[in-house]
Amino acid sequence: MATKSVPAGAPETDAQQRATLTLENTGKRDTLIAIEKQYQRRWVEDGIFQSDAPSTSEVPLNSTSPSDLRKRQPKFFGTMAYPYMNGTLHMGHSFTVSKIEFAAGFARMQGRRALFPLGFHCTGMPIKACADKLVREVEMFGTKFDRCPELHGSGDGDGPDAGTTPPAPTQNMARDDVTKFVAKKTKVAAKTVKAKYQFQIMLSIGIPLEEIHRFADPQYWLTFFPPLCEQHLTNIGARIDWRRSFVTTDANPYYDAFVRWQMNRLKELDKIRYGKRETVYSPKDGQPCMDHDRSTGEGVGCQKYTGLLLDVKEWAPEVESLMATKLPSNAKVSLVAATLRPETMYGQTCCFVGPGITYGVFEVSENRFFVMTQRSARNLAFQGVPGIFSDFGTHPLVAEIPGSALIGTLVNAPLSMHSEGVRILPMETVLATKGTGIVTSVPSDSPHDYATVTDLIKKADYYRIKKEWAELEIIPIIHTPSYGGLTAPALVKKMKINSPKDTKQLEEAKELAYKEGYYQGVLLVGEFKGRKVSEAKDNIHKILEERGEAFEYWEPEGPVVSRSGDECVVAKMDQWYLNYGADTEWKDQALGWVRGGLNTYTDEARNSFEAVLNWLNRWACARTYGLGSKLPFDPKFLVESLSDSTIYMAYYTIAHYLHKDIYGKEPGLAQAKPEQMTDEVWDAVFARRDLTDEVIQSSGISRSALEAMRREFEYWYPLDLRVSGKDLINNHLTFFLYIHIALFPPEYWPRSIRSNGHLLLNGEKMSKNTGNFLTLDDVTKKYGADASRIALADAGDGIEDANFEETVANSNILRLFTLREWCEDMVKNQKNLRSGAQDGIWDRLFDNEMNSLVHEARRNYEETSYKLALKSALYDFTGARDFYRESTNATGSGMHRDLALKYIELQALLLTPIAPHWAEYIWLEVLGRPSTIQNELYPEVPETDAAASAAREYIKNIASNITSAEAAQQKKKDKGKNISFDPKKPKKLTIFVASNYPAWQEKYVELVREAFDSTSIKVDDKQLNPHISKLGEMKKAMPFVQGLKRRLLGGESPQVVFERKLAFDELDILKEAAPALKKTAGCTSLDIVAVDEGGKTGRLLVAADEAKGGDKVENLPYTADGAVPGSPTFHFQNVEA
Repeated sequence: MATKSVPAGAPETDAQQRATLTLENTGKRDTLIAIEKQYQRRWVEDGIFQSDAPSTSEVPLNSTSPSDLRKRQPKFFGTMAYPYMNGTLHMGHSFTVSKIEFAAGFARMQGRRALFPLGFHCTGMPIKACADKLVREVEMFGTKFDRCPELHGSGDGDGPDAGTTPPAPTQNMARDDVTKFVAKKTKVAAKTVKAKYQFQIMLSIGIPLEEIHRFADPQYWLTFFPPLCEQHLTNIGARIDWRRSFVTTDANPYYDAFVRWQMNRLKELDKIRYGKRETVYSPKDGQPCMDHDRSTGEGVGCQKYTGLLLDVKEWAPEVESLMATKLPSNAKVSLVAATLRPETMYGQTCCFVGPGITYGVFEVSENRFFVMTQRSARNLAFQGVPGIFSDFGTHPLVAEIPGSALIGTLVNAPLSMHSEGVRILPMETVLATKGTGIVTSVPSDSPHDYATVTDLIKKADYYRIKKEWAELEIIPIIHTPSYGGLTAPALVKKMKINSPKDTKQLEEAKELAYKEGYYQGVLLVGEFKGRKVSEAKDNIHKILEERGEAFEYWEPEGPVVSRSGDECVVAKMDQWYLNYGADTEWKDQALGWVRGGLNTYTDEARNSFEAVLNWLNRWACARTYGLGSKLPFDPKFLVESLSDSTIYMAYYTIAHYLHKDIYGKEPGLAQAKPEQMTDEVWDAVFARRDLTDEVIQSSGISRSALEAMRREFEYWYPLDLRVSGKDLINNHLTFFLYIHIALFPPEYWPRSIRSNGHLLLNGEKMSKNTGNFLTLDDVTKKYGADASRIALADAGDGIEDANFEETVANSNILRLFTLREWCEDMVKNQKNLRSGAQDGIWDRLFDNEMNSLVHEARRNYEETSYKLALKSALYDFTGARDFYRESTNATGSGMHRDLALKYIELQALLLTPIAPHWAEYIWLEVLGRPSTIQNELYPEVPETDAAASAAREYIKNIASNITSAEAAQQKKKDKGKNISFDPKKPKKLTIFVASNYPAWQEKYVELVREAFDSTSIKVDDKQLNPHISKLGEMKKAMPFVQGLKRRLLGGESPQVVFERKLAFDELDILKEAAPALKKTAGCTSLDIVAVDEGGKTGRLLVAADEAKGGDKVENLPYTADGAVPGSPTFHFQNVEA
């Protein structure tokens, strides 16, 4: 199959020349795709997936409660996180879509009105940042980018000079030039292409070169990508009600009004507050950098340290001369150490710096200077600490000092028992990227510090220090139950840590020391002597601050880079924030719902929600740059992208009443204008207040329209299923819960959230650089809709990562095509099939197996286990047909017409949620039904006959065992070993079947019965094993007993295990199955022998020579003695042809 060429100027790799999987012959696929397109058009024309609530003319508003209406006319309402419109959908989106798709499809078959809507997210920085970058590139290279050297392959590899781009204005500055933002990559491109310019990224995702300059207008993105998204989802057969779609931001005035209402109400409820708080902040962008604004570091929060001031008492000689020329004579200089454990400062014996790190000397106020890393000073400059860096964001650098030069400097260590001061010493593992690059040393409680100090003492000459600098007394400061007063030395000795290079053991020791010290430690010194560390820690920090010896220092928990390419800091800013976490009543409500009302499908997801709710603390909900809705009570700000996307599911319920198009340019069914959607109207529509005459009259919207909108909300809410990637538990999904709980009563809180793992492609992470990459459009063009949907169902269902295998999609093209042909042939030639009574064993077993699989598939669909549903509904269902077809062909009777037609009908119905196009074709074109299968109910079939199911499994196992036995002989023959028969020569098969179990087993059955607890489903081995041992038959008995235990612990009914009665007549089944088994084995003749007790003699039930039927046979082979009821044995022998 031909591959798409790479546009000129697009970044190109060798991998892009490789296809993920090459399709050679596409005729069958093309036939299936043509059918799919036919039904997709018909479904759109007929509005099949447009679902409405019961009308108020049918059921007047307030004539019954919403909950009663939902019970009488069941519904399903499912959504996914609306995709961001800075590119086309990739396979990760497709996987999430599939979960809603399958759920909505099955809900329709349950007789429920099913609603699956989808909007288009455009809020935030990404689109605006990309557009601004294109503005600059158009200025540099022209609208066709023909002045760009890379377009012609002649660039020198250097991109635009990022150093000439000034940072964005802060909150206190006017924004002079909003075009100076480095563009971000789209979610697709960020994973796949290392491009120098934004226009190259656009090329890499398939945008024509001549079209790219249009994207310099951010609004153009909102018109370009949403139609593509809709088309690509239609191409895969998505059951989406597109009437309810919309774009976010003020580009849609109705949605804009909805967001403003939401923010107003949250502020009135005191859920939104204003004040100084720490936040991850981009100096270049001049605003907080929320999760969706980041190219790296999503989920990273703010870490608080105690910034400890170590005043210099005596400089090391190398630094002293430098400071004399750089600082005033009366300057006060402090080294700033960052610590997470202020309670241990009583035990300082020295202070560590990285000898290879360059430190800065920064002027923080008049005659006051700090020594710290450039990175930490930059962080601190945005935190507004009184008396430190008075100008927001400025941190004047006076001098730079190599860490090695600081070694030997004497500093005062606040709270230390060594009041005369401590020395600065080297530590190779100090990081410039964490804290301030200066680390206090407390060897009594820090294993790292103790190991380092010990090493310094041993190798003082090597480190060029005076030995006595490291030999200050280690004083016990905290007592712990496990390690006494010197926790670190005790752990280093216990874990046999020999040097600072034992990093793994030191990390383990650090964790043990910290946990023990914090939770169980008691202070031995200082103002809080006798108090628990957990109680005293914050008070000790407070004392240090009051003495002017410390301050709060914050930095990101890990690296965070904004989409504009800026390394972010932590800033303390006046800002609007949602009071998540700090509002304990709100938090407790959310935790209670997660624990008691919300279905999360897995314990892992529930635990993740609880963890996030316990650490999440206040969230900035506004920004100054990007696209979005203005904050109604402070319009210089925009609502940030994770705060305008929490309850838009409610908007879906009425969107088609508000507007006909996604931009809100044409009024919808309600004929309401955006300005008529006041906060009071939103309250009334969303059941937060009564729909009074006053509200109706003041709005100017008709009563019927308002009642219809309220009905839509009250009927579709609460949301039944929310599907999203598990990474969104950290933000969006938790916010989604919080805001629903704040604005709606419990009746309308979400009922379930399904969190998916990431989607692998062919077992590996998706990447264009490796050639392992597909978009949704790619996969439907390559495999068609239904084969792709089957592969998505097969990919997996849990929270762990799933895997889309192209081989699964490819193989199912052939499966669907040949199955369609077979169905057509059966219906066309049904007169040639057997008719009349269905009284043969194979008819009974096939009919029962179909019924069983219909019930099994229903259970799997209900449990949203789509991989298992696919197995039941397709793989096992076609397998049952194949077994029936082969068995009846072996007997010469052939398939029964009614059962063949029943199979075709059930196959279409069972596959409707997963492969709707194929199912529709079979339903309409093959079976000739009058209307779409999309409106059909799930089939009702008789309950499964357990005896028939057991009989079928019995026959299948026998057939499998016969085949395995032959294969084993052939394998031995191929290796040159002696064999009892030659599988390739004419042979006779004898099946030995026993009527009774060996008598010796009964006593062991009783022993296991006595030791089994049916409540806990456990076998008491301490009770059982001594009894078995006393009987003296361990070698024979233990395998039998273990088999019984496996069956019990595996969930099999104890009654069945202990009674040891088959659910069917084994002898009769074998007699009926004999012709098919003979054909399976490829034998010239077959005997079935009922074996007597002892296994030496028996009676012929089925004989190759029919005249001998019923005869007694003697001198049976040793294999006969192994037969037990339900588990026959076999004997092959070669015979003359």
